[in-house]
Amino acid sequence: MNTSLNTLQGVYEDAFAGLREARQAFTPTLDLRETGVVTQVTTGIARVRGLPGAGYDELLEFPGQLYGLALNLDEDEIGVVLLGDHAGLQAGDEVRRTGRVMDIAVGEGLLGRVIDPLGRPLDGGAAIRSSDRLPIERPAPAIMDRAPVSVPLQSGLKVVDALVPIGRGQRELIIGDRQTGKTSIAIDTIINQRGQNVLCVYCAIGQRAAAVARVIADLREHDALGYTVVVVAKGNEAPGLLYITPYAATSIAEHFMQAGRDVLIVYDDLTQHARAYRELSLLLRRPPGREAFPGDIFYIHSRLLERATHLGAGRGNGSLTALPIIETEAQDISAYIPTNLISITDGQIYLSPLLFELGVLPAIDVGKSVSRVGGKAQRPAYRAVTGDLKLAYAQFEELESFARFGTRLDDETRVIIAHGERIRACLKQPELAPASVPVQVAILLALSNRLFDAVPLAQMPQAQRALLEAAANLPAALCERLQGEHKLSDADRDAVITIAREALAGFRAAEDHVQPSSHAARPATPGEDAPQ
Repeated sequence: MNTSLNTLQGVYEDAFAGLREARQAFTPTLDLRETGVVTQVTTGIARVRGLPGAGYDELLEFPGQLYGLALNLDEDEIGVVLLGDHAGLQAGDEVRRTGRVMDIAVGEGLLGRVIDPLGRPLDGGAAIRSSDRLPIERPAPAIMDRAPVSVPLQSGLKVVDALVPIGRGQRELIIGDRQTGKTSIAIDTIINQRGQNVLCVYCAIGQRAAAVARVIADLREHDALGYTVVVVAKGNEAPGLLYITPYAATSIAEHFMQAGRDVLIVYDDLTQHARAYRELSLLLRRPPGREAFPGDIFYIHSRLLERATHLGAGRGNGSLTALPIIETEAQDISAYIPTNLISITDGQIYLSPLLFELGVLPAIDVGKSVSRVGGKAQRPAYRAVTGDLKLAYAQFEELESFARFGTRLDDETRVIIAHGERIRACLKQPELAPASVPVQVAILLALSNRLFDAVPLAQMPQAQRALLEAAANLPAALCERLQGEHKLSDADRDAVITIAREALAGFRAAEDHVQPSSHAARPATPGEDAPQ
């Protein structure tokens, strides 16, 4: 019994000795933490008193894992944009500084995932694990770090690749009224990047959850989700989340660009982003300007889109191509936000509701659409076959408006209208069905050589399918040359025209569409069938 007591006493003495040593070795440290107090809470906004050391755009922490951005630094208080639901926040709650700006996880682990602008998964998968983080607000690359835009970004849409080409590193605006197919053009472009070594980021700002789910389903169905990051802020989210969404998505894309990759980012759409920022600015009591937008509304979009560029060889030669989407009202492209975006971007693709109602899809108005990079970002094979296409189509649209008045037309005008109708029919394309480069070149060559002029309009879909099947059997070496940087040789041109002529040989002209005298009045051009 005495032995057990002695053993137990020895254990206690050793334990107490260890505690005494730990106590003597402990040196207390003071953890200085700057805190403030919430004085007012409104929709998406909190006003905070205290925090004299807080900086602009600093991330502040509220109770319940709620964060906010310090946007107004007044003398007596701070205006904070809340990045989440403010229902549990009330006056008197404590606010802490984090000492850092808003950032987001970046890296390969985000590919194939659906996340919110705070990096939280929305697809039911595991939490995002990444050792790399980037601030959402970053300066745009310097001019000397940029390189000219010279490599095409194929959208898979014939009307875009032929008449409004987009280059890697370009910023091309997609603009039009609601329900005219703006998102469809962007999604088709993403799907067409499969196998092109281009990563994609789809940024949904203020969209309905059902619309975003449909986009994700289309990407998954066409095996495009694996190389795409989807960043979503739904329409019922806090306006602060809508405001930071495009910046967070751009930082994700910039990580890949700096690694030397080619990246495509879609902002769907910046109209909702501008409205969210207007709401925040009015709640923060900032002076309103035109259409109640704040004075820096131009700057929030310019500093975003200037981050899209093509980096030089010294910076990895990566590129970030931006496709911002803007919604107009009653076809008014001269409104405040559309004109801002038109002046920032390198061109625009305008979608006409009139063409949409006529069933001309994609409903791109070629006359109002432009690419300021133009043929410099177009493959030589395209430049060889699209030289006169836009002019011929413009002439057709002008003459078509006169023909509607029942004006009696001469033979030459009938030929121009008939040819323009075939151009319009060829530029039609179903949704989620991008066309490869060889197929597009074959169709454009047949158009430029007027091989479709002998085809009745009612049979144009069948004629295009026949040509598409024939183009799919082009020799591999010829397809490689068409997709390369080599000029279109006469031999390759003749080979494609021969295949196109054979594919369209089974279609005959209908006299009610093209009068025989019209063909007789126009001499055959080199490389074109003589009039029948």
